[in-house]
Amino acid sequence: MKYLKKFARRKFIKSCGAFAFFAPSVLRSKGANDRLGVGVIGCGGRGNTHLYCLNYLKNHGTLVEIVAVCDIYRPRLQKAAKKYGAKPYTDHRDLIQDRAVDAVSIATPDHIHGYQVIDAARAKKDIYCEKPFTHWRQFELTKKVVEEVKKNRCVFQLGTQGMSDSAWQQAAQLIKEGAVGKPVHVECGYFRVGDWGERGMPIDDPNARPGKDLNWEAFLGDSPKRPFNVSRFFRWRMYEDYAGGPVTDLYPHCLTPVAFMVSAGFPSSVVALGGKYRYDGEREVPDTFDLIAQYPQNMDIMVLGTQANDYCGTGARGSVGRCPVIRGWNGTITFEGSEIWVRPLGNRGPIKKIKIKGSESTVLHFADFVQCCFGRKTPRSHIDLAFQVQTTLQMAMLAFRAGKTAKFDPKELKITL
Repeated sequence: MKYLKKFARRKFIKSCGAFAFFAPSVLRSKGANDRLGVGVIGCGGRGNTHLYCLNYLKNHGTLVEIVAVCDIYRPRLQKAAKKYGAKPYTDHRDLIQDRAVDAVSIATPDHIHGYQVIDAARAKKDIYCEKPFTHWRQFELTKKVVEEVKKNRCVFQLGTQGMSDSAWQQAAQLIKEGAVGKPVHVECGYFRVGDWGERGMPIDDPNARPGKDLNWEAFLGDSPKRPFNVSRFFRWRMYEDYAGGPVTDLYPHCLTPVAFMVSAGFPSSVVALGGKYRYDGEREVPDTFDLIAQYPQNMDIMVLGTQANDYCGTGARGSVGRCPVIRGWNGTITFEGSEIWVRPLGNRGPIKKIKIKGSESTVLHFADFVQCCFGRKTPRSHIDLAFQVQTTLQMAMLAFRAGKTAKFDPKELKITL
């Protein structure tokens, strides 16, 4: 890896909605190679987004190359390998051992992520991983992932692309400067209509069967051993064995920037309610999920959402969903269109309005990752922030399923019900 070229800035900003202050500088060489070789693990819907973003960066002057792809379903693998001229692998461990691979991006089902991150970390590869980076039942694995990433000094970026939005960095600075006093109560959430993210996942071939072209055992991983089911393989987000519904699929997007802005850390307790209020049938995961997390610094964060109604109230912002409301001792921060509004407590004075410098872009989220790989820096959605958010969401799902309050011991790193 040598350096990250300056982007053709005007064209890049116009193409992907980059915020004005994001301007990567030329970075020093890290090694003998002249580019970052990336292996993409998982060539389904999200994996193809990873491939598109990496290819976009390459075509706009970044020294990055898609050198390998991996998928346990051969037709998808062959299509991606042909399109991007990458070496195909059916086993992620073989891809990771490829010496041309400097970094990996992971876009496989939730319950597989953690094991692949650990394998990549032990091989000293940098890692971009889709959210959530572990399944809701895998808290012990979550801790192991964090340990391995840190021990091996890997650059880690969680795929919460909304963190590329300048709004959150700007608001975090305002909070740090005391604009609203001590944060005490935060609301965020995700509202939409439709189960297209679960039931709508495409079944590539209804006649697909396990064999040399489809590795069912690799798909199952540590989940319950079940007979092959074509819907489970292609539409895995509908099933609790492999996913968790809004709390794990959508809420990493809205909780991550909030946790970042208010420096939330780990919660002390979490409660949650929800269920299948609109979509039923084969679907197992909830379509409606509301959680309240209480933090040791006397602050509550509420993450609310449903797939039965798309009214956001305070508006929506990119993949983050409903715009957060941050209430402090001295005022409130809201996000109104292209501005951040700071309202004094009790309307004692005028509303301060700050222009938001730019919006989110998955391309920019990848650019941040690539830049950090070259410069050995910490990306926006780093492993510590990801750990705090994932712990909160895992506590919420466990509390929901048990009908109890989930408690967290920060010294022992232990969840109890």
